[in-house]
Amino acid sequence: MQKTIFITGASSGLGKSTAKLFQSKGWCVIATMRNPEKETELNKLNNIIILPLDVTNSQQIISTVEEVTSLYSVDVVMNNAGYGLIGVLESLSDEQIQRQITTNLLSVIRVSKAFTSHFRNKKSGKFINITSTFGLIGFPTCSIYSATKFAIDGFSESMAYELAQFGIQVKIIAPGGMQTDFALRSMELGQHDAYEKLTAEVSKGYSAEKISNYSKVENIAEIVYQAATDNKNQLRYVAGIDANQLYDERMLGIETQVENIKTMFTF
Repeated sequence: MQKTIFITGASSGLGKSTAKLFQSKGWCVIATMRNPEKETELNKLNNIIILPLDVTNSQQIISTVEEVTSLYSVDVVMNNAGYGLIGVLESLSDEQIQRQITTNLLSVIRVSKAFTSHFRNKKSGKFINITSTFGLIGFPTCSIYSATKFAIDGFSESMAYELAQFGIQVKIIAPGGMQTDFALRSMELGQHDAYEKLTAEVSKGYSAEKISNYSKVENIAEIVYQAATDNKNQLRYVAGIDANQLYDERMLGIETQVENIKTMFTF
């Protein structure tokens, strides 16, 4: 029987790559995005249904999920939509902070809640939530972004325990850097003069040279597919060489990392 995956944020990057991979594997793909009228690639593929969804609109989430579950038996939900907010806390407005939390965190909670009864009634299903390496370790200029990704990690682990009794799994994919236009397309910046040296140093990590060494987005999509189909009782999938290196470094302890950062940014 053909399986179905529902993906948020499928217009580009990891969401689009995952949609294409699952379609190639014979799945039915429900690819959602804010502006489906602009899509020129996925709409040419068989077994991909494109639907409009702004994940900041709670009512649209409810109505879209109700429509989808009335027509399809969804097997996997991939909570992928999100963007980066980069800047020291003092540089960010309250509006920027709220928008980041609504998009990156509340959307995952709301989409998950909307699909839970569907999975519970069929006694199976998987939520695959996309976090980040910065959902496992903190990093300067990423405090709010990391706050949303750490929160998704904790939310996902809690829900994994909560839903296991109904045969529902929750899994987390924590990618490192990916070779996408995320830094240009899906990133919002904050600036503060007092942190100029720190910001300049951190920005080097988003250079074209650095990005060329990141994981290919297709490789991360393969890990999403693995998580969806490996039948393992595994919660976290740390995805990418740099992601695994950073995660291993976290084992050194937060105190060591703070001292390392102080050394890097000595004024």
